[in-house]
Amino acid sequence: MSQTPPRWDLSNIYASLDDPKLQADMQAVITQTQQLAEFYQHELAPLAVKELPSSEVLAQRLNKLVDELNSLLEKAYTIGAYLYLNISTNSFDKQAEQMLSRFQIDVVPLENLLVQLRKWLGEVQEALPAALQHPGSANQHAFFLLEEAEQSRYLMSEAEEMLANELTLSGGTAWGQLQGVLTSQKTAEFELEGKVQQLPMPALINLRTHPSAEVRERAHQTEMVVWEELKEPLAACLNGVKGESITLDKKRGRRNSLHASLDLSRIDEETLEAMFSAVRASLPTFRRYFQGKANYLGMPQLPWWSLLAPLGKSTQTYSFDEARELILTHFGSFSPDLANFAHTAFDKNWIDAEQRPGKRGGAFCDSVPAVKESRVLCNFDGSLDQVFTLAHELGHGFHNYCAYKAGKTPLQTRTPMTLAETASIMCETIVFNAIHKTISDPQEELAILETNLSGSAEVVVDIYSRFLFEKEVFARRAKSTLAADEISEVMLWAQREAYGDGLDPNVLHKYMWTWKPHYYSPQFAFYNYPYTFGLLFATGLYAIYAQRGAAFVPEYMQLLASTGEAKPVDLAARFGINIRDQAFWQSSLDVLGSRVERYLSLGL
Repeated sequence: MSQTPPRWDLSNIYASLDDPKLQADMQAVITQTQQLAEFYQHELAPLAVKELPSSEVLAQRLNKLVDELNSLLEKAYTIGAYLYLNISTNSFDKQAEQMLSRFQIDVVPLENLLVQLRKWLGEVQEALPAALQHPGSANQHAFFLLEEAEQSRYLMSEAEEMLANELTLSGGTAWGQLQGVLTSQKTAEFELEGKVQQLPMPALINLRTHPSAEVRERAHQTEMVVWEELKEPLAACLNGVKGESITLDKKRGRRNSLHASLDLSRIDEETLEAMFSAVRASLPTFRRYFQGKANYLGMPQLPWWSLLAPLGKSTQTYSFDEARELILTHFGSFSPDLANFAHTAFDKNWIDAEQRPGKRGGAFCDSVPAVKESRVLCNFDGSLDQVFTLAHELGHGFHNYCAYKAGKTPLQTRTPMTLAETASIMCETIVFNAIHKTISDPQEELAILETNLSGSAEVVVDIYSRFLFEKEVFARRAKSTLAADEISEVMLWAQREAYGDGLDPNVLHKYMWTWKPHYYSPQFAFYNYPYTFGLLFATGLYAIYAQRGAAFVPEYMQLLASTGEAKPVDLAARFGINIRDQAFWQSSLDVLGSRVERYLSLGL
């Protein structure tokens, strides 16, 4: 690579952590929360204990509630995003860490108010349909108001909910933050290309894509040593997060933590089972892919550390500029809107791609509603896999762009995780298919198929193992805390269930639970399966695009703009898709299966 990957520019959000505007906005959140709380106490709460006014009067009060809440949330989300963006790229920044901690305390009254509002909406639920018939902000936010009213049945008492909001700052949320600090600040000594270096853990993990088997194996062994050293504090983090989730879900009347996750994802168990039934049926195909890869690599069985090994003519690396041009070219073939958005993201430095100590591993995209922009984090190492990752995260940004372009508010853009991956997977697919079509050299085709299939296998097979893992951890944690070694045993069991004879059973990754941040969110258990949903749903949508061409794009952009205003089952139905039918999921998996067959047929 000839160019250093960029760091992002946050200066148009706030000039710095010392920006007086940031301080003023933080104070404004406190003030606006107090004003909204007074409106609730004097104008809304009394309506639940006496005869309700006319639907027109109720609509007027709901209009004011929605408008004030949107204004407040836009400011709060922007501040939270700005502080997190600073910390995610530099966990050594104590000022940012302290400011985020202070802000989290400052917004507890807002979170408490949201609990009160949800409870109140449940109390006036029967009167809502008539009030929402009147034109105005409430009518435009009917989905949000009705969903909040429905979910009010899973609230503890007001006092208990408020206590939970305060305690999580020192409980589950704090445990999750500790996991982030431990894994982002840790470095490991590693010899690479004749030079001993101190690699941050994301850089060490990324060596699983290195062309040298010797390097990959040593990196895996080094990683195992590091996680062995950190397993006890990280086990404490996991126990803390899952313990809080179990306690609160039980108190809220949930059947279990999966029930809470399904509601957050806006799907039902029938949909989840339809998807996983198709996944289980596809496992033999993926195992054939793993076995085929082992043959290509000259190995009797595939060890974990070669799951992402490159094949074919894959020693090429991309400078960040080359990745940019590749992505822009292929985005342009899909839609001028998509290409223009990506141009803006590159030109205005919305992307932080450099690997460095203190920076979080993996990749994400965060929206910044006050400036109607997004920011993308990745750890770019020049591999084709990272090119696809960059396209993936820009897809999230395009999702935000479609909502902003349509004038959607914070309350209209509360997208479930199941739909949050739609645009990102679509953008990955666009780049993959465009490159695949131009390839005639079997070695090059093997390389790109390998990159695509390794990613798809991770989202289908590995995420199935993560689902099994998390389900078992929840079951055991309900009875007692889990020792670090017990957690690792559960991880190995889940991997063997999912990968079967596709991998060497003696070389798995028992510490996958340590560094995946998805397990450490007390607000969202089972964070992983929505990625499988997103991959297969987007694959199905792409098949429709392949049939309809450019005419598909406006409807697709409208779908992205509407993901916070309807359930996935209803949005999918717009395109003739039934997500409760295993056949739909199987059809998407068949697309991946055809790539496996092509991959195996190359026989190089």
